[in-house]
Amino acid sequence: MKTARPRMYHPFAIKRTKGHLLAISGMIFLPLVFLLLFSYVAQIGLPSLFENLGFSLFRIFSACIMAMIIGWLCAVFFYKGRRGDVALPIFDLLQSFPTSAALPIAVMYLGSGGLVVVFFLVLEIIWPIFFSIVSSMRLIRRDWNEAMQISRIKGIDYLRLFLIPVSLPGLITGTIIGLGDAWESLVATEIIIHVKYGLGTFFNMFSTNPQATLLGILALLAIIFTINKSIWLPLLAWSHEKMEE
Repeated sequence: MKTARPRMYHPFAIKRTKGHLLAISGMIFLPLVFLLLFSYVAQIGLPSLFENLGFSLFRIFSACIMAMIIGWLCAVFFYKGRRGDVALPIFDLLQSFPTSAALPIAVMYLGSGGLVVVFFLVLEIIWPIFFSIVSSMRLIRRDWNEAMQISRIKGIDYLRLFLIPVSLPGLITGTIIGLGDAWESLVATEIIIHVKYGLGTFFNMFSTNPQATLLGILALLAIIFTINKSIWLPLLAWSHEKMEE
């Protein structure tokens, strides 16, 4: 008797129905519509608009990748044992420190450019990632830990079969939360330090034009919604599926 193979869930799988495909297509083109309207109202050339948008996207995703790597490494190293008892109160104190207070120091040493924006965004994103992973790792079922100890899995297998699956939901959840704060900080930081290219430059330039500002905000919200709906939420569902396996 043949046994049914378990259904594999792909993080970017979509239902092949007309309604779902239309919804996905509309969600993808929604930011483009608002960007075109913004370009028309503000009388800005599309190449210049997409260039500035590209700089901001590059900064936030560079910061996101660095925060994910550093946050994950710190979390799996400090989530339990004596190391965790000593380090977690210190990290909790650092999380409470106002990130904006570090901005003048960063500008002093790194200059007023894109590198400061990336550094500032890393500080915004890393703490939700770190504490989400620590929380998920500390809620690991006892029988899972016992299974790892009995099987004596170590090295790459321990990383692949245990650490990565149990930490993935916390990593992705923390990233979603961190990016929620980072989008707001991205525009504010680019305006404060007067970077040459970026979304902050546009919002600052057209702050006296209500129509252009409104369309710019709607375009940014549409971009954030599209990224969350098409990338992060499917990844979160996939991480839970992976953990249950």
